[in-house]
Amino acid sequence: MMKRRLLLITALLAGCATPPPPSELPPLRLAPAALGHARFALSQRLSVTRLDQPDAPPQRVELQLQLDASGLLLAGFAYGQRVLLMQWDGKDLQVQRHPMLPAEVDTDRMLRDLCLSFWPAEAVRAALPAGWAWVQTATAFELQQGGQARLVVQRHGANIVEIVNRAEGYRLLIESQPLEGA
Repeated sequence: MMKRRLLLITALLAGCATPPPPSELPPLRLAPAALGHARFALSQRLSVTRLDQPDAPPQRVELQLQLDASGLLLAGFAYGQRVLLMQWDGKDLQVQRHPMLPAEVDTDRMLRDLCLSFWPAEAVRAALPAGWAWVQTATAFELQQGGQARLVVQRHGANIVEIVNRAEGYRLLIESQPLEGA
């Protein structure tokens, strides 16, 4: 039974993993201190869809996220079992992975997407290399290169963030709820 569960977890997270070549987007490892007094303690459901397979059902994974100026703590769960633990203090990214977690689950991309979703725009802009811009439009933020949007982050109300990453070929929908007792 346990082996079967692990195979299901692997299949689920392999679907969440995007297998494109190495990232075309700049890495972002923003210091949690840039969050100032902001604090997040969230239960999240991530739904990932590959852009080249728009009719395929999304793959889903559950997360718990704690984020403040002292650091980021993220735990990923599939079928009630923890399969990923990430800790980021602004200097070191520590990752614990379940042995069955596919290598394609890229924690550097996850950290970049978290930075684009939660950090202040000024901190994102200051960290981008030459040729890249973090631009606010009427409805979203866009990570642009040469004036072209490569990744778009849009908020749908207070609890839903949608990331459309054209450069790496996925759409990520993040549904968040405050953690009980946080």
